Amino acid sequence: MEANKELSISQVAKYTGLSPHALRFYEREGLLLSAQVMRGDRGHRRYSQSDVEWLDICIKLRASGMPLAQIKRFAELVRRGQGNEQQRLEILREHQRRVVAQMDQLKDCLDLINWKVGVYEEHLKQGTAQHLWTGSDSDDAPSDA
Repeated sequence: MEANKELSISQVAKYTGLSPHALRFYEREGLLLSAQVMRGDRGHRRYSQSDVEWLDICIKLRASGMPLAQIKRFAELVRRGQGNEQQRLEILREHQRRVVAQMDQLKDCLDLINWKVGVYEEHLKQGTAQHLWTGSDSDDAPSDA
């Protein structure tokens, strides 16, 4: 995207993957850096490169599980300017801790899934898949079901 080029809401929606409705919601909820998106001659929203870059940050924070209230708080602090960098850092550190914990939990889940895939592949290769647990009689369930 060119540095000085302004984009319409539909262009930003296409670029970010957010719907125009979501973009208006982000603006209404105070999640953007500017209090209000610029408007063109006919009142249509016009987004700058910095708006789109900030939206990319918001999208990633949201996709990683940051609550909208925290994104809003972070945006408010950034809008205020210098002097609150420690508060911004704490918001990011707290979220970082949550994401790392979530990744650890997902790693445990992936380890189990990988093990189960191996079990099923081996049984299918050996022709013994019919012996895998069906759930109907837990006494007959092999330990690797």
